[in-house]
Amino acid sequence: MPDSATPLGEFLRARRHLLDPSALNLPDHGRRRQPGLRREELALLAGVSSHYYARLEQGTARNPSRAVLDALAGVLGLNAEATAHLYRLAQPAYSAPARTRARKPETARASLVELIKGWSEQPAVIIGPHRDVLAANDLAVALNAQFTPGRNLLREVFLDLAAHDIYPDWEEVALGAVAGVRASAGTDMDDPRLTQLVGELALKSAQFRAMWARHDVRERTSGAKRFHNPVVGSITLRYESLADTGAPGQTLMIFTAEADSTHEQSLRLLATALPVAADGPRPARPGHALANPTE
Repeated sequence: MPDSATPLGEFLRARRHLLDPSALNLPDHGRRRQPGLRREELALLAGVSSHYYARLEQGTARNPSRAVLDALAGVLGLNAEATAHLYRLAQPAYSAPARTRARKPETARASLVELIKGWSEQPAVIIGPHRDVLAANDLAVALNAQFTPGRNLLREVFLDLAAHDIYPDWEEVALGAVAGVRASAGTDMDDPRLTQLVGELALKSAQFRAMWARHDVRERTSGAKRFHNPVVGSITLRYESLADTGAPGQTLMIFTAEADSTHEQSLRLLATALPVAADGPRPARPGHALANPTE
């Protein structure tokens, strides 16, 4: 029986292929046709029958119990986000809302766009769930041209040759972008915008195909990112990613430099290269209007 292409089956198969049999003290039965664990090996470690596990991958078993999902997550080494993703995929297909028409192009809230444009010392960018850049202030664009509104960060990372120069840690950035898109999409993998984007990148980038096939799921809310900027050279900034509760799926990324560091000096130098606004000086610090967005 050929496997059906259910999201749950694809996820389990992809994560199974990433496991190292030797790290799990499994006996060596000779050469494997595919990397990772065999179905029966994963079933044995999870305490389920190999027949039942095969049905899960084939999409013929419905509504696996919490105990089964927890056991599979443990063997697969899933973190909290990936485990939550596994649970969403295991829900019955009829629970997903029916799609009646294509979604309208996304836009950021005008009030939030106006707010970040007034920040002169913090690069800020508003990003949609598929990594479309919906808005950015001038300093963000000066920091990274890929933050220009209208661009898509996932496409830019894989198809823009300059991406490897912009991001010294390109592979880490690329893996994070792919995992973040999967986390944002959840079970809604038939979204027309996502389908178009994934199809384009799968055709044009072998690196994207390999990373997408891993089924990594991760949404980073904070961290540090290294950029190479043509004006100030190498600069490392911390970022916070805040969910906009007024626009579900959209996030606001704010970049800051460590106080009294060379990176803070570089960020200030970059800010001085920006044209002065016609309406006079702008406020330098974020205000209190961001109190409602949550991580």
